[in-house]
Amino acid sequence: MTNGRLPTRSFGLFSVLCGLLLLATQAVASQQPVKSPNDNNQYRYIELDNGLKALLISDPGADRAAASLNVAVGSGDDPKDREGLAHFLEHMLFLGTEKYPKAGEYQEFIKSHGGNHNAFTAFQNTNYFFDVQSAFLPQALDRFAQQFAAPLFTPDLVDRERKAVHSEFSAKQKDDGRRLYSVEKAVSNPDHAFSHFAVGNLTTLENTKDNPLRPDLVRFWKTHYSSNLMTLAVYGPQSLDKLEAMVRPRFSAIENRHLSRTKHDQPLYSPDTLPAEVTVDAIKDVRRLTLSFPIPSQEDLYRTKPASYVANLLGHEGPGSLFDVLKRAGLAESLSAGLGMDTGSNATLDISIALTPEGLKRSQDVLPLVFDYIQRIREKGISEARFKEMQQLARIDFRFREQGDPLHEAMRLASQLQHYPARDILQAPYLMDRYAPDQYRDILDRLTPSNVMVFKLEPDPKLDNPRSTRWYNTQWQMSAIDPATILASGPSDLAAQLKLPTANPFIPQDLAMVPGKTMDRPEHLQTGQDMNVWYAKDTRFGTPKANVFISLRTPAARASARSAVLTNLLVDAIKDNLNAWAYSAKLAGLDYSVYSHLRGITIRVGGYDDKLHTLLNRILMQVAHPELTQQRFQIARQNLIDNLLNQAKERPVRQTSDFIQTALIEGTWSREAKLKAAREVTLPELKSFAQNFLSRVDPVMLAHGNLTRAAALNLTQQVDAIVLAKSEHQSVPRSRIRELPEKEIDVSLSVDHPDTGYTLYVQGRNTSFEERARYRLLGQILSSPFYEDIRTNRQLGYIVYATPFEMLETPALGFVVQSPSASPADIDQAVTAFFQRFSDTLASISDQRLQQEKQAVISQILEQDRQLGDISSRYWHEIDRGVDTFDSRQKLAQAVSNVTRDGLMKVYRAALLQREKALRVVTGGEGLDRDKALSTLTARPPVPAS
Repeated sequence: MTNGRLPTRSFGLFSVLCGLLLLATQAVASQQPVKSPNDNNQYRYIELDNGLKALLISDPGADRAAASLNVAVGSGDDPKDREGLAHFLEHMLFLGTEKYPKAGEYQEFIKSHGGNHNAFTAFQNTNYFFDVQSAFLPQALDRFAQQFAAPLFTPDLVDRERKAVHSEFSAKQKDDGRRLYSVEKAVSNPDHAFSHFAVGNLTTLENTKDNPLRPDLVRFWKTHYSSNLMTLAVYGPQSLDKLEAMVRPRFSAIENRHLSRTKHDQPLYSPDTLPAEVTVDAIKDVRRLTLSFPIPSQEDLYRTKPASYVANLLGHEGPGSLFDVLKRAGLAESLSAGLGMDTGSNATLDISIALTPEGLKRSQDVLPLVFDYIQRIREKGISEARFKEMQQLARIDFRFREQGDPLHEAMRLASQLQHYPARDILQAPYLMDRYAPDQYRDILDRLTPSNVMVFKLEPDPKLDNPRSTRWYNTQWQMSAIDPATILASGPSDLAAQLKLPTANPFIPQDLAMVPGKTMDRPEHLQTGQDMNVWYAKDTRFGTPKANVFISLRTPAARASARSAVLTNLLVDAIKDNLNAWAYSAKLAGLDYSVYSHLRGITIRVGGYDDKLHTLLNRILMQVAHPELTQQRFQIARQNLIDNLLNQAKERPVRQTSDFIQTALIEGTWSREAKLKAAREVTLPELKSFAQNFLSRVDPVMLAHGNLTRAAALNLTQQVDAIVLAKSEHQSVPRSRIRELPEKEIDVSLSVDHPDTGYTLYVQGRNTSFEERARYRLLGQILSSPFYEDIRTNRQLGYIVYATPFEMLETPALGFVVQSPSASPADIDQAVTAFFQRFSDTLASISDQRLQQEKQAVISQILEQDRQLGDISSRYWHEIDRGVDTFDSRQKLAQAVSNVTRDGLMKVYRAALLQREKALRVVTGGEGLDRDKALSTLTARPPVPAS
């Protein structure tokens, strides 16, 4: 007994222990993330005994939970004789663990509890992720963690899943992005792992008696996957203590093999290959010029961001910028600049320019202009005032940052935890601590004609002596560049127009919140005008932002395929005229879009409300009086023609699904009809169309966010004075969906692709909430078993899914398969067999399981609004539907709750077993051709409302 006193020696030891505990507490506290003042979440960084780092995010109001685990292993770690092994391992980890041996158990659990899951393999990282109804986070985490602690790698599934990887490879054979990527690998340094094939196929993942795949797979997992290379983010409504209690025991089971992240310190390009130009053959009508400059890694410079500073100037689109000069000369359609790859040892800074046909012809003029602009930045672009402007905008954006959905937040944070200290993980993307001119110059000194690899992607480039990439058969050719020629051959008339950006006039000054309560729903304002105006003050997210939508509905937009084409060309002119002037607004947190739709055009402006009215006024002026030039007309028309032609080169299932929408949505026009019109229209016709476009109009507006009623009315007056002064009001009804006949219609499309595309669309009988609920619930129940049967068990293809296919409130189900090996008849036979087998399963579904599936659907319907834009978009959709009670979500959720087993079986038998009101569209099979099918379907009446 000590009677409350500690012996001297014990007291000394106690003091030491307290000191150590205090230091440990301070060390942990120093690693807790710095968060935005607008962020109400709680965060905790922890490191498990096995070295796994985790960030816990507690959001008490979250209705969904999510997790993401990032492994610092990727395709760059593939053995040379097993290319694609990291990607294959990513697939195999989903297919059973010691605790949960059933191959589809994880997927089925996530899907049946309203969630989604997936993974991706990058060069240095593999990221696994899921979301789920928040109450089921512990069970989902248990299954998730087991994939990394005790995967089975079941031998029977190894051979089956390699076929799935091959299907994924096959599906992208005609994808120009993947084809260009294969050329980028071909011209890279052969000593750099980037040069290797990353996806994998049946050849690289050979599985024979002499070369079995499973031992290599297990060996790769054991020699590359280790807990100390893993970072985890878990997001849920549970407290931080509860989240930590979920994470520690489950993820501590992952073995720490004390591995190190692979260093890729070889240069990405062999020095003796630079400078060079690589010409690549494109399948689609695309023209792109990309300049790739090797620079040092930027990972350790995230607090100063020199690459971002330089890229901000290179990619600027304001008056006199590189892009503005190229666009006004008719040479470019878009331009972007930024970091390409960054391995931690080396990086690239890339400038990518989408060229017009004329720009492609004059690409030798475009290159010198790029270097002229770089030189201007060297001479006058390094400015502390410019830095402070960028810094101010970054700080404002961080101060008023809105939360993303849990899944994307978890994915982002798990990935960033590999690169940033825990304290900085939330603020790292926004940090610009200090002016760093020497760092900016260091990058600019590397942006020279002697240190560049230029990629030119174009259709049919007429290559003299082409090479071909091994796996994608992409034709390409590389030639040397003379730096002196580039610097001496620039077009002086265009170079003289180049200017660096001026001070941004759109930086918000007034960031105050409008006083008063957030309104429960929009109210209809009486303006004394023909415009239908809705207003809702909303400050629930604590951001001084607003969104304004203005729809100018007019019968002129959908009178014919020709009028649809003219509407698109008119919208292009409006956006083109705005781009240079409004680019500064985008940098300052004001976003806008002008887009066409079935009833006319819509203007959307959103962001900080301080200068929103200034931007909207300029947009309205352009809508009322668009400048239409011959040069822009020709470019826009060619772009439209190219896009329409490229639709015929999309992957097969994209084409089958697009056909269904074209055939069934009133007011849409076939690709062929629009292509004919686009080739025929003239500039005088467009000018006449523009003058009369708003002669008859049905205008509607929504003002939502940090706005007073008076501000909303003032915006209404702007619209009325600028755009509607000479307009006559005419109601424009909403489009509907055409009703399918009772008997199934089969359609066959001719598509130039080695894979078979298959889409089965089955339509509901009316647009009532009750029918929509039955189809939504059926889609939920069928999704996982359909995937398991067709994709996992039968291995018919990589792209396989069953989903609700609702369009304009018309319920439907879609069953989609793209196969590299099966015929349309084989796929349909497998789908039919699945329907027949699953009938008994559905008929015997338990009340508990049915309620679980209902809750999964309801959670998706009533998903939490996390940003102002989520609510604005929901309100706008309700206004478009004509629902002034703004309660469609609640009604649909209630209808789902009321669905009975008998009601589901009735729909299942009619829609799937008997295929009443079904449309089957395939590529390369039997059925009506495109024209006959369109003629038949476009004559059909609309689906009844109830």
